[in-house]
Amino acid sequence: MKKISIVGFGRFGHTLYNLIKDDFEITLFDIKKISDNLEKNTIIAKSLAQVYQRTVIFFAVPISEFENVISQHKKYFDDNHLLIDVLSVKVHPAKVFKKHLQGKTQVLLTHPMFGPDSSKDGFDNLTLVMDKFLTDDKNYQFWKEYFENKKLNIIEMSARDHDKLAANSQGVTHFIGRLLEAYNFKKTPIDSVSAKKLLDIKEQICNDSWQLFTDLQHFNFYTKHMRIRLGQAYDHVYNKLLPKQTDTRFLTFGIQGGKGSFNEEAIQYYLKREGIKNSKIKYLYTSKKVLEELYKGNIDRGQFAIHNSVGGIVGESIDAMADYKFKIIEQFEIKISHALMIRQDAKFSDITTIMTHPQVLAQCKSTLAKKYPNLKQISGEKELIDHSKVAKYLSQKKLPKNIATMGSKILAQIYNLQIIEDNLQDAKENYTSFLQVGRP
Repeated sequence: MKKISIVGFGRFGHTLYNLIKDDFEITLFDIKKISDNLEKNTIIAKSLAQVYQRTVIFFAVPISEFENVISQHKKYFDDNHLLIDVLSVKVHPAKVFKKHLQGKTQVLLTHPMFGPDSSKDGFDNLTLVMDKFLTDDKNYQFWKEYFENKKLNIIEMSARDHDKLAANSQGVTHFIGRLLEAYNFKKTPIDSVSAKKLLDIKEQICNDSWQLFTDLQHFNFYTKHMRIRLGQAYDHVYNKLLPKQTDTRFLTFGIQGGKGSFNEEAIQYYLKREGIKNSKIKYLYTSKKVLEELYKGNIDRGQFAIHNSVGGIVGESIDAMADYKFKIIEQFEIKISHALMIRQDAKFSDITTIMTHPQVLAQCKSTLAKKYPNLKQISGEKELIDHSKVAKYLSQKKLPKNIATMGSKILAQIYNLQIIEDNLQDAKENYTSFLQVGRP
């Protein structure tokens, strides 16, 4: 009877033990305490030296810990040992063994394509992948025949071929299982057979540790490409469900600003230049809302400011762009100027604060410092970041009358505000660039 050691006695270590315990004398080793409720032919090693008194050693350790284990154990390896890994990736252990092995120590690479849940009813017809790697013919044939006698389905392939296939099989399954968990996919009274299968996938995958999931994704070179393809497939299917046009009667544009904003000025310029007559404008106030509505299919095109010749990059837009996929249809610019405005019932002597978009403040920084150094400069939150929204709230007396705003003088006409001074931008040639965007 061969004498076997198993290094690592976690969930799969137990599964491996159940597979071979009737056929070998087994020594178990784990950094955690092992229960004494074991077969009579099993001992628990108290030291690594005791582990390597056996000639065959299985490694059932986490993928991310594998190299550290081999590095610590390699001083015990000799020419009589056969090392067998059961990791779910194969190129990684192959590289680790080649890096640390000396002499003629033999190595067999395996991947049992099953676990504690899938083997609970026995091992018949479950799949085991084998790569001969650094094993002689005699040892390889022994273990191949042994596993076949255990009714396992043996598939022989190289480590690289295994990882390619595993990324698009096991890798996809684990990823979808975790997505279903994050989605909080639950049982309902009307579940179809397919829904029940998805629940089974989620429950089985999530019985495994998060460490196993991340190790599968990080230590198989091919899973990165798999995740990219999965994301592309999701985007493709998601976008196919959206209408080509929100309303067939007109093209719907969502813009960053409100009525009287520079974004409205920009969209009117764009529509006139392009000769677009059947259009509808949705005032969305923020770049984030524009891209969100575009993603949801509630608008056909989006528009937001991206850069100013004085103020530089529009930070709000950059932040929003990081969260969404879209295509840039065009970048164009218009010349803009800024006026200081207050409520009709307010006196300028009462004004303590200017509330407007941070880009407006950036474009008028030097002028405001010279002319209005005592006025506090702030930007609102959410939709109030847009100066047209501030102007609207001032006219509706939803903001105190000690607050002024800045933006296009058109706002004064729309919302019945007093203009204190116009053309406060630091540069006469003050241009803002806007993006016209669509769904990818």
